[in-house]
Amino acid sequence: MGVALRPYQEQAVNAVRREWGEGNRATLIVAATGTGKTTIFGEIAKRCLAKGNKVLVLAHRKELIEQAASRLESMCGVAVGIEKAQSRWDGEPLCVGSVQTLQRERLEDFPLDEFPVIVVDEAHHVVSSTYRGIIDRHKEAGGFLLGVTATADRADRRGLAEVFDSIAFEYPMAKAVADGYLAPITAKCLPLKIDLQGVKVSHGDYQAGELGSALDPYLPEIARVMASECRGKKTVCFLPLVATSERMADELNAAGLRALPVSGYDADREERIAAFERGEYDVLTNALLLTEGWDCPAVDCIAMLRPTKSRSLYAQAVGRGTRLSPGKDRLLLLDFLWMTDKHDLARPASLLGKEPRETERMAEITEESEYEWGLEALAEQAERDVRAERERKLAEELARQRAKKKKLVDPLQFAASIQAEDFADYVPTKLWECGAVTDKQRELLERKGIDPTGCENAGQASVLIDALMRRDEVGLATAKQIRCLERAGFNHVGTWSREAASGMVGKLAACGWQTWKLRAQGIVPETYDPRKEDA
Repeated sequence: MGVALRPYQEQAVNAVRREWGEGNRATLIVAATGTGKTTIFGEIAKRCLAKGNKVLVLAHRKELIEQAASRLESMCGVAVGIEKAQSRWDGEPLCVGSVQTLQRERLEDFPLDEFPVIVVDEAHHVVSSTYRGIIDRHKEAGGFLLGVTATADRADRRGLAEVFDSIAFEYPMAKAVADGYLAPITAKCLPLKIDLQGVKVSHGDYQAGELGSALDPYLPEIARVMASECRGKKTVCFLPLVATSERMADELNAAGLRALPVSGYDADREERIAAFERGEYDVLTNALLLTEGWDCPAVDCIAMLRPTKSRSLYAQAVGRGTRLSPGKDRLLLLDFLWMTDKHDLARPASLLGKEPRETERMAEITEESEYEWGLEALAEQAERDVRAERERKLAEELARQRAKKKKLVDPLQFAASIQAEDFADYVPTKLWECGAVTDKQRELLERKGIDPTGCENAGQASVLIDALMRRDEVGLATAKQIRCLERAGFNHVGTWSREAASGMVGKLAACGWQTWKLRAQGIVPETYDPRKEDA
């Protein structure tokens, strides 16, 4: 059955083909929850099958396996096998497999070499040992690997770089909202101060058990607030523990809402979820059961009561409410945690901030002013504020750098001199860019007169090296010439030719590096422009 791809989905498919064609055999797609990742990898699988290549899709949860199998069968028009528990693959060209079943029980027996292509759903989990045994064996055989995920934050990418060669395509939540493919988000900060000071951290996030105990005293008050805010809405509430989820449902029912808890332990959980979807309940409470593998587009309110440091986890939860649905104009995101003293919590600002400082600024704005914000407007304001702040700090830093006597030029100063805005604003997009500056990059930068210790990562170093190579090709001033002349008071030296810069350095040297002697010759550094002089 043919599926009409959205423009960004077609771009993603083509990007994967391009990466594979260029030798990046393990590549990644990062696309926000609700933007159709299954449609994207389904189209890629269909094209692989057309060339005679079998495809294996790996997933880690029952719901994800069943959804992928059903969708792939519909899109590709072929039988789809399942390798999970009692189900066994029977030679079908497409197979959806449980990563746990394969790794723990069947890896030695399963004919992995029959699948030239493997797709990993929810690929942010791929760094775990459960996946690595399968993937490492597949890569050793020279297979092609595609990962799809909604979240691959900067902190996660170093780990993902151990598995993937590149990120083929990204379609973040902010872009999807702006393009009209996801619902706009209004965040409402509720004036409730929850004390999380005593909560311990384990494996980089707050311990769920202690979070449950910390939240318990606040549940009645939270329920009263939700009874007002969630009236007439279809709400999903995320909590740290199954027991906390059940208590929250009791409190919500007592406050006048129809609430139902659901957990992985419930034999009738599918019926509970279906009852909520049919409108028999107002609120579905859960302990992160529903962060992956469940879609209910009509959900128009999310209450995130599972404090977390992980933006990935936070975005997955909020993503349950970002899909479009008839009669739904936006998602209401209730933030009960904005007044806590834990400043490293993921919050609504975490969703649309393009970089950490923008996220911080969004949080600051919400704390400074009224407590209800449209996240798109908030993100735009934060971006303007951060850019102004960066420009101010950059000017101060450049003034300090120019006053220093150093053998090598600071990268930030050089980037500003040649007007390379992509250096100061640089955010890694490919996995290799997140790594440390390489020895080869370091050697080349030093040879060109640039201090490589000022580069944060390999990607930023690459930006400078590319700029240096382009400048060499067209004969523009070198880094050392720029630094020398800017210290003498000349402006915009980055636009000068190498020949003009060399001539002025020679004049300055002949004057014993005394600028006043140049002025005596009628050369005013602040206004001097070699192009006008030549004219």
